[in-house]
Amino acid sequence: MNSNDPNHSPLRDVAQSPEATARYLADVQRFLLDIGKNLETLAHETRVHLRDTHVEGDRWYHARLRAMPVEKSLGNVLKNLNNLTEGLEKSAYKRRAHDEAVVNTAKDRKEKEIERKRKKNPPTLQAAPNPPQQGAQNQNSGYGGPTSIYDLGRESA
Repeated sequence: MNSNDPNHSPLRDVAQSPEATARYLADVQRFLLDIGKNLETLAHETRVHLRDTHVEGDRWYHARLRAMPVEKSLGNVLKNLNNLTEGLEKSAYKRRAHDEAVVNTAKDRKEKEIERKRKKNPPTLQAAPNPPQQGAQNQNSGYGGPTSIYDLGRESA
């Protein structure tokens, strides 16, 4: 690609390779996790400060009640950040799975075509061997003999 091209985007090259996409998403995830550590520290320090801020005439729980909306919003930010980092990881796996599916599609189509041709032109079946005659009994028949004493009938006599 020509870097002077007005349509050139550096992420276009990243998007074309699953390995490059995984590396890029890992870098973004690492950056977001660092931000998450800072936000966790900020949330903790904010909680301590806001709960220690008392106004004259407050009961013991008023400062805590005033701090709850701020704590909740910071908690939501941290939860969304964690969901974002999990989503980045899933995206990297799905990107690799997509490339593997593309590679396997041609192979699967060839196998399906062979199976279709086989179903349209089944192989010729060989004739079954002649069944034994009624009068002759095979001594090595295996499952062909009587299965209980009631099936013996006149043969036992």
